[in-house]
Amino acid sequence: MWEKFYSKNGLAAKKIAKVLIELEKGEKIPRVSDYSDTLSIGRGTVQHALRLLEEMKAIKLEARGHLGTYLMWKDDDILLEIAGIAPLIGSMPLPYSRKYEGLASGIVEAFETVGKRVNLIYMRGGANRVEALRTKRCDYAVVSKMTANATLSKYPNLKILESLGANSYVSSHKVFLVGSEHPGVQEGMKVGVDRESLDQMQLTLAEFKGRNVQFVDVNYMQLFDKLQAKEIDATIWNVDEKKMIQTFKSISLQSPEARKMSKDTSEAVIIIDSDREEEMKEKWNSVEKDRILQIQKSVERGEIIPRY
Repeated sequence: MWEKFYSKNGLAAKKIAKVLIELEKGEKIPRVSDYSDTLSIGRGTVQHALRLLEEMKAIKLEARGHLGTYLMWKDDDILLEIAGIAPLIGSMPLPYSRKYEGLASGIVEAFETVGKRVNLIYMRGGANRVEALRTKRCDYAVVSKMTANATLSKYPNLKILESLGANSYVSSHKVFLVGSEHPGVQEGMKVGVDRESLDQMQLTLAEFKGRNVQFVDVNYMQLFDKLQAKEIDATIWNVDEKKMIQTFKSISLQSPEARKMSKDTSEAVIIIDSDREEEMKEKWNSVEKDRILQIQKSVERGEIIPRY
C-alpha cells in the first residue's frame, strides 16, 4: 500500500494530507476543484488521492451532496507520516528528578494541545545535547541558560529560541558532604566533578577555586553512590534529586562567583540552529510557555502523573 505513494496519485495524496492536517474533525473539506487549482493537479488525480488516503485509514469522508464533503475522522499520525512532516525531536536531560519529568511532560502536552507531536530523547550532560543539535540528531535542545551562553560563544550558528524562566531547569545547587561530622568544606577533600556537565563543572571549579582540594572525575549519575561509598568527600549537585537531600548534609554555595552562576543554571532555555529559525519559530509559536510551566509544577507537586 505504501508503494502507491510513489505514484502520481500518491504524490498528490502527500500534498492533500498537509492540508487535511490543519482541518478539524467535522469540518467541510475543500472542493475537488479547489485542490486542483491550489495544488496544480488534475481533478481525477485529486479524487484518486482522497480515496488512497481513505484506504490508508488516514481519513474518513462523508459526502453530503450539494453541501459538500466533510472530514468525519482523521488519524493525524498517519497523515503526518504520509505528508512527510516528522514530529520535532527535542534533546532533554535525563529525567531523574520530578522537575525534569515535569518539564518533559509539559513540552509533550503543550504540543499535543495544539495538535502537534514532539518526540524527546534523553541525554546526560548539556555538552552532549548541544552536540546532538549541532550534528542534527535533534531539532532543538533543552539546556540551562549558563550552558547556552557558553555554547553560543563557541558555536555562533546556535541561538536561544525560548527562555522558560527561573527555576524551570533546577531549583538550586548546593554542596553535598559525605558525613554530618563535616561542618563545611575542608582542606584536602576529594571533590566530585563531571566534566561533561558544563553547569556542574563550572560551579564546582568556581566554588572550590583556590582551595586545597583534589578533583575526582565522576559521572553525575554516580555522585550519590560515590558519596555513599566515601570515594569522594563533597560534590555540587541540585536539590531536586530527593535522595541526595534526604541522605547527605548540604550547605549553600559560598563563592560569590558560584552563587552568581547558579542563577543562570536554574533557567531552562531552548536552543536551535539559527539556519532553521523561521521553521522552528513557526512550530513553537503556537505552543504556550505558561502551559509547559503549569504542567511542570503540577508534576512536581504530585498532582498529575508524568507523561513523556
